[in-house]
Amino acid sequence: QVQLVESGGGLVQAGGSLRLSCAASGRTFSGYAIGWFRQAPGKERESVAAISWTSGSSTYYVGSVKGRFTISRDNAKNTVYLQMNSLKPEDTAVYYCAARTGSSYSTTPADYAYWGQGTQVTVSS
Repeated sequence: QVQLVESGGGLVQAGGSLRLSCAASGRTFSGYAIGWFRQAPGKERESVAAISWTSGSSTYYVGSVKGRFTISRDNAKNTVYLQMNSLKPEDTAVYYCAARTGSSYSTTPADYAYWGQGTQVTVSS
């Protein structure tokens, strides 16, 4: 079983940047695809970005963050990052990382067995 811990959230002005980290403990990220999700008050959990385990690490981004967010992984450090640039107030949410066994990512929350506790991102206008 893998435990996930997110960090890096906070309060930032519109146009600013944050880098979220998702660190694994308990076992390595080996063989796990990782997804970043977010949930704003009153809204459903949304897939933001995801990265596969396979060599070359294929990635996914929801349309609203393409060109602004970058997901990456450092398998040696058992850490996945979400670099968020040009942040907008509508990016405000609790951000979660999640892991699923298998090399391919998914955009469906139910496909992920392991979740972190979440980190709050607040973007002021």
